[in-house]
Formats: sequence, structure tokens, C-alpha cells
Amino acid sequence: MYQFFVEEENVSGTEIIIRGSDVRYIRNVIRLRCGEQIRVSTPSENYLGRIGEVSEHFVRVQIVADKIGGTELSSHIVLFQGLPKGDKMELIVQKAVELGVSGIVPVAMKHCVVRLDDKKAKAKSARWQSIAENAARQAKRSMIPRVAYPMEFAQAADAAMKLDHRLVPYENENGMRGTKEALSLITPGSSVGIFIGPEGGFAAEEIAMVKDRMRLISLGKRILRTETAGIAALAVLMYHLETEQEEWQNAGISG
Repeated sequence: MYQFFVEEENVSGTEIIIRGSDVRYIRNVIRLRCGEQIRVSTPSENYLGRIGEVSEHFVRVQIVADKIGGTELSSHIVLFQGLPKGDKMELIVQKAVELGVSGIVPVAMKHCVVRLDDKKAKAKSARWQSIAENAARQAKRSMIPRVAYPMEFAQAADAAMKLDHRLVPYENENGMRGTKEALSLITPGSSVGIFIGPEGGFAAEEIAMVKDRMRLISLGKRILRTETAGIAALAVLMYHLETEQEEWQNAGISG
């Protein structure tokens, strides 16, 4: 079933109005017709709808059911990814969205090989956002995660201070025990930032900058590539949050 995203104001009573580029996609690409069912998501709700009208400028959808199969994690997760070489960022964005991130921040770090000028950064950001949207559709997300404009490391570190928890996979003398302890402090509904270094890893001065403001954790004894580390960290965090959420629900605790 095809899925589309709209803002809250596009929903009124028993109908939803789809506008913008999705109209051309519905009319000319996938050629949906009146009576066909689709899934429509706003940032707070998922709907099952039936197409009632397809015009040149909008598609009118009749709501069949709401509150269908929420897919979002209980926590707001932001991946701060050190800029990798080549097209690795495209894979990272795709998989991070599938795993439930709310946002992705590309970060220019000391050991990054890639250096983006303003023109390249704008083009890359648009490309990454398009990948995020496609991944959100495929994963049946209820929202499209935002890929931010690339930031310098110090700027990203300051931005992360608004989040409840900040994790940095790095050398950790406590090993996976330390990771388990860090995860145990993260409860459903809290916000989490995860920092991943580029191919060359974090610079010593970058770790010194954040070691008193963030939690250094381990992802195991093996050295992971930058495109693997974020996926591994997100998968572990997703497991923890969804397990905690199920336990809360079984205990009758809202969160």
C-alpha cells in the first residue's frame, strides 16, 4: 500500500487533502484512481484512506480509519554522523531512517576526508533529504526525519546539549558493561544523541571537548567502519527502547 505524508492542517473532519509533488506522482507515475486505498501520515497520526478525487492540483482522500499501526520509537533520536567518503552517507541516512531516527546531522570533524563547500553541502543535503523521505515511506514511518545542513563538530556538540542523553561510541574501559549501564538510564520518551566518527575516527581534542558532557560507550571488541557503527548503535538503542516500551505497556505505565 502506498504511503504519503501531510501536515496536520491538511486533515479536516473526515478527509485529507494531499498537495505538492505527491499529486503529480499519484496522477502520472503510479496512476492511482478513485476508490483505491492509501496510507497517509501526519507527524502525530496514521490514517487509512480511500482516494475520492484526483485533480491537477490536489488529491482528496476520505478517511477510512485512524490510529493505524504507529511505527515511531518512543524517543527522539538524533544521529550526529562524521562526514564519510564517497556515497557512504547515502547508505547511513537510509538505514538510520529505517531504524527510527528523528533527525540526522552530518558533522565535519578533524579526521574527515570530505570537505564540503557551501554549494556542495546544499546539493548533498537535498540528496540526503530525498533518501530520507524514500526510506521513511519504505519503513512505514509516521514522519520524515530531517537531515540537517552539515555542522562543525563544536557546533554539533553544543546542539546536542539540548538532548537528554548523548552517547559517543569510543574506547571505553568499561566495555559493554558501560554500554549496558548507559542504556539503562534511557527511558521511553527521552531524547538521545549518538555521535559517530568518520573513517579516521575522533580526534583526541574532540573527545576531550565532550568527555565531560557525553557518555563514552563501546560497541564491542571489533573495529567498525563508520557506516557500520551508526547502524549498530541505533539497532542496540532501538532494541532497548522498544523492549522498555513493551514492558511499560504490559505494566500499565504510559510513556
